[in-house]
Amino acid sequence: MVEEEEVVEVACQRDWKEIKQDSVITILAENSPASYFIYRGRNMGFEYELLYEFSKDMNIRLQIQMVNDLDEMFERLDNCEGDIIACNLTVTESRKQHIDFSTSYLTTHEVLVQRIPHDTDTVSMLITELEELKNKKIHVWKGSSFYDNLLVINDKLDLNLSIVPMEGEVISEELIRMVAEGEIDYTVADENVAKIDLNYYDNIDIGVHMSAEQEIAFGLRQGTTTFLDTLNHWLNEKKNRSTIGEVKRKYFQRRNLTNKANDQYSSLLMDGQLSPYDDIIKTESAKIGWDWRLISAIIYQESKFETWKESWAGAYGLFQFMPATAQSYGINRNSSPEAQIAAGVKKLNKNFNQWLEEIPDSTECLKFTLANFNSGKSHIIDARALCEKHGKNPDVWEDNVNEMLLNLSKPEYYRDEVVKNGYCRGIETYEYIIEVIQRFEEYKAAYPEEGDKEGLFGFIKQTEKENTP
Repeated sequence: MVEEEEVVEVACQRDWKEIKQDSVITILAENSPASYFIYRGRNMGFEYELLYEFSKDMNIRLQIQMVNDLDEMFERLDNCEGDIIACNLTVTESRKQHIDFSTSYLTTHEVLVQRIPHDTDTVSMLITELEELKNKKIHVWKGSSFYDNLLVINDKLDLNLSIVPMEGEVISEELIRMVAEGEIDYTVADENVAKIDLNYYDNIDIGVHMSAEQEIAFGLRQGTTTFLDTLNHWLNEKKNRSTIGEVKRKYFQRRNLTNKANDQYSSLLMDGQLSPYDDIIKTESAKIGWDWRLISAIIYQESKFETWKESWAGAYGLFQFMPATAQSYGINRNSSPEAQIAAGVKKLNKNFNQWLEEIPDSTECLKFTLANFNSGKSHIIDARALCEKHGKNPDVWEDNVNEMLLNLSKPEYYRDEVVKNGYCRGIETYEYIIEVIQRFEEYKAAYPEEGDKEGLFGFIKQTEKENTP
């Protein structure tokens, strides 16, 4: 009789080798100045910029997964939905049981966040010593080191604290806002985060330390030893220490940067806008049934929302139209943003419907439409012809048409008899598709809407039949 073997569940395997193969690091980040946020369509944030510098040196792209509920971040890391946690994570012994930490790049204290008292406040006096917290109520994230530390302080000093555990979707910045606006009386935050918020709220005090000095680090999945070693080597390398120091100064010491985080075009605001043209983009996108955040991602890729932008080749405006194309759509350099956006959306829809006749899958059709918008249709036709010759699928973009588009920069391919339009620097279009789609997913996470669908197929709000004239 053969004994049954015990089935052991093994966590997903994804280390530096797999990251290098995919050429992308996926970051699990929170929406905060210390971690990651979007300002006028651009990715920003202290930890994001550190990892951006690392990825640039490693020649790897970054992909952001915004974690709106911090309670989920360890599970998402375990499931390989992300490669690294960048959420201003305090190094604790309990967390070391579940994840590995990188070299620390920041030290901080936990501080009490309280309002500076006024006559109308429920807070009768400014707390200056821990003992003065007796019988007080404090709101903190239940999965944080703050919560655990408060339990220890409460027991040690017999404070009879009322500790209100908050769910993971309520981050430190939101709790600090609630204190400043009188919704709650006290919370606890990391000093580096609270210092940023001092720029927004002049009625809060963070002078009381609640802990000894603590380390902040990136969290990695256990077992990713090569990735951890590679990242630590970069963090510890002497030439990178000055880079890390400069990024620290940028986010924690310079008011102009923190003002951006509180700007109307910041993802940190509950009613924040993505760009100055949100209303126009939403109106024009609705006409063709596309997601407005996808149109925004395309505009950012083309012009960074700068109406005056002009390329070396003479392309101009929000969608970077060449003069002849712009004329055919009724716009010029002096056209209003409304007219430019209407023309860009009209061209995208026209290209999409043309490709839909050949590529019936709407998600694949979108990728061909973006490629068409970036490099013109003729080179895409050549890449499809090469696919047919070399046994690849001409109706699928990834690992098929995009590979042949890359090959159009090589003489043995662009001189092939099936190629009608010659040389193409395909890497630009290859990366354009990746970057637009990635930015679209980031915008969806930062500006969520009811009914959002997972993945790229949610870009279109109508069926192909409804969308086709």
